[in-house]
Amino acid sequence: MKKISSAAVRFFQGALLLHLFWWLGAVLLHKTMLPNPIAVYRSIPEVWSQGLALHILYSMQRVSLALLIAFVLSVCTALALYRWKQLGRIIGSFVYFSYPIPKLALLPVVLLLCGMGETAKIVLIVLIILFQIIITLNDSLRNIPAEHFTAVQSMGAGYRQKIRYVIWPAILPDALSALRVAIGTAISVLFVSETYGTRFGMGFYIVDAWMRVDYTSMYVAILLLSFCGYILFWLTDLLEYLLCGWRNR
Repeated sequence: MKKISSAAVRFFQGALLLHLFWWLGAVLLHKTMLPNPIAVYRSIPEVWSQGLALHILYSMQRVSLALLIAFVLSVCTALALYRWKQLGRIIGSFVYFSYPIPKLALLPVVLLLCGMGETAKIVLIVLIILFQIIITLNDSLRNIPAEHFTAVQSMGAGYRQKIRYVIWPAILPDALSALRVAIGTAISVLFVSETYGTRFGMGFYIVDAWMRVDYTSMYVAILLLSFCGYILFWLTDLLEYLLCGWRNR
């Protein structure tokens, strides 16, 4: 509970500073393109009544599904690379080589191969966050002390028991930390992907409000999209608290 409480304190401190800088910027610039936070929050009910909930639902479905797919694929891939060393060296070199490639530049390719529908948006998010999780898990697997395996082997444990009692507890905190970092990246990619081939989603709504010079609605949508990201972030913290109980002691 201490960890959750400290995370909540950090969140409110960060939010207070952000809103303070926002308010100062609005006062100093005094331009319609940067309304003050009070005006933005007052307009939330009006903007919400324009069907914003549907846009949030579409965005959350896309990013949640992409995060789930990327997490499962990355864990399975990392375990396979660790289990079969020769395969790991071959695929690992590909992962490390392809990781620095700017994958947002592949957006036209993904749209050509997957079409303009939901699949392309999810595939793009998965492609971008998959490699960063795999790299984190590979490093975590290599850092497991050899004596941990020796201890379970002396009790006759097979490979499945090693995964359950040694590998999984060792990499789970790092996997959730990597997922936490990937959430911010996924939200950014979601915004870009929703500016093409869709009429629903927060990315579409923000760009549409910007083109209509409706800056208040634009900032409301940015705030709500950020809040959705924080919800995913908190859910990851909750998972870590529930699944990694030994770290809370």
